[in-house]
Formats: sequence, C-alpha cells, structure tokens
Amino acid sequence: MLTSTQRLDAIQRLGRALSDPTRSRLLLALLEGPNYPAGLADQLGLTRQNVSNHLACLRDCGLVSTHARGRQVSYELVDASLAHALEDLLQVVWGTSRSHQSPGDRLDPA
Repeated sequence: MLTSTQRLDAIQRLGRALSDPTRSRLLLALLEGPNYPAGLADQLGLTRQNVSNHLACLRDCGLVSTHARGRQVSYELVDASLAHALEDLLQVVWGTSRSHQSPGDRLDPA
C-alpha cells in the first residue's frame, strides 16, 4: 500500500503530465501503441524537438518508457494499467463511465 506522500507525489506527477495540452495529446496518441518521436510529430503537427521535450517530461513523470530499436528510440505508455486508467478517466469526464468498486468498498471492515 502506498503512503500518503507517495500517493500525493503520483497525483502531482500525473497532474503535471496532463496540465499541458501537448503532453495530453501525446498520451492519447500513445494509447494507440508505441511510436517514434518523428511519427508522433508528424501525426500531431508538431516539431520533433517539441515532441522530444514533452516525451522527456512524460518519461520523468513515469508515464512513458523507451525502447531502443537500432539507432531509434520508440516511446510507449509505461504499461497497460495506464492505458486502462486513461480510458477510464476519459469515460468519467464524459459521464460514460462504468460502475467500479469505490475506494471505501475495498476496505476490510475487520
């Protein structure tokens, strides 16, 4: 179980990542699967340098990972849990979310 400090740090890192429209767009693009900075730049109409800077921030936030493929580096969401969490977050915001167990329901009453 995470401590309160660890939970706060995680929420702040997520907030930092989502607070910038370009980083949000990159996360949404990476929901589709791994990609290279040049491909993301072309897809989103951004410069490669801009994309690289934002991907570095997302990596520092712990949300994306890198994989060297020859001389190129691809980026992807850190794991499937993040993809599910982002999809759930989108559904909550648009009011189309499915029912989940609330945090209070997970507590052991004993």
